[in-house]
Amino acid sequence: MHHSRRALLALPALIAATRLAAQSRWDSVADAAAGLGQLHCVMIAQNGQTVLSRRVRGPSMESPANVKSVSKTLLATLAGTAVDRGEIPGLGATLGELAPGLVPAGADPRVAGLTVENLLSLQAGLERTSGGNYGAWVSSSDWVADALSRPFVAQPGARMLYSTGTTHVMGAVLAEVTGQSLLELARDRLGDPLDMPFAPWVADPQGYYLGGNDMATTPAGLLRFAEMIRQGGSLEGRRVVSSGWIDESLRPRTRSPYSGLDYGLGWFLGRSRGTRIALARGYGGQIAAIVPDLSLSVVILSDPTRPARSEGYFGDLMALLTDRILPAARAA
Repeated sequence: MHHSRRALLALPALIAATRLAAQSRWDSVADAAAGLGQLHCVMIAQNGQTVLSRRVRGPSMESPANVKSVSKTLLATLAGTAVDRGEIPGLGATLGELAPGLVPAGADPRVAGLTVENLLSLQAGLERTSGGNYGAWVSSSDWVADALSRPFVAQPGARMLYSTGTTHVMGAVLAEVTGQSLLELARDRLGDPLDMPFAPWVADPQGYYLGGNDMATTPAGLLRFAEMIRQGGSLEGRRVVSSGWIDESLRPRTRSPYSGLDYGLGWFLGRSRGTRIALARGYGGQIAAIVPDLSLSVVILSDPTRPARSEGYFGDLMALLTDRILPAARAA
């Protein structure tokens, strides 16, 4: 009895020491993050609890930030809600079936046959509008028609061609089949259930909000989105998208020729020392990552005006994830 009583008395001290050690690990992660000159903030949740929230520089944590091409992952999830509701019959539904008015006159016959899966996995086969072509594309008088009038450089479904024009077409399809703008859809189907604010972003000359770039939300909102995905499509008892859609999203369809990562529907997919990771990525070093095996979600927002290449800052972010964040999570 004497020994068990002593053990009980020691328990609070042991719990306090464990918590202190965990906090020390996350503080170390925050210090490493602060050393990266482009990084604005980092937020991490594990086992459903926020374990780190640190602003280093840049806008306040309450301000919506441009998440750049993380928007492609948000868009893919909105497409999932449309499939769940029967507004889109499935991944095999074609552009010609869903929104024939978007197909330009005189377009290659393959354009009408592009499927939702082709668009969301960035395998449309059309010449890219990203990279060196981006400026001319957004200067055009009709972004959808411009993207769909480009020559085919691959067969649809053959390989990944990273192109915001492709996801913009998907965004326009969503607006057509739902009767709501992409901003309204984002607010209704992600914002409301996830307490995830969306500031208005740029729209094209026809009024379609840019699909796949420039969405703006808060770090905490993006972390709740990542947590919802990690938990199979619902958060705190609220279903946002079906678990079946999450499974489809995280199934590899193709591979990035730049990073070598696999790609599903809006998610880059890879492994770090055997641990599965799914990444939403945006220009400048915007990241939302989920690590299901460790019950972990990570959000990193960075300066959206400076590039983040694999051999530079993005490589630093992956090292932060692999060498700092994952070990801290494994030790928890």
